[in-house]
Amino acid sequence: MQHLIIRGDPGIRRDAVIEYDGEELVCFGINVQGGWHGPDEPQLWCTVGTEDEREAYDKREYVPHWLDVDTVDAEELDVIKAKGELSV
Repeated sequence: MQHLIIRGDPGIRRDAVIEYDGEELVCFGINVQGGWHGPDEPQLWCTVGTEDEREAYDKREYVPHWLDVDTVDAEELDVIKAKGELSV
């Protein structure tokens, strides 16, 4: 699990699935920054991880301040699923 700061908005929301650094990750939580006094484009501060880490995220079995942080431009991400859509 890690924090991923995305510069720009690739159109993802909570429970989106993205490919970053060759790994398929789920966006457990997203905070949008820069709406009022921020930079020209928004920043999405995401907590991402594999599906195996979802239970640890839901139960808060991690220390947010100890997670690794990476920064990426929105154009560099591959969006597999834009938001938590139920597949039938």
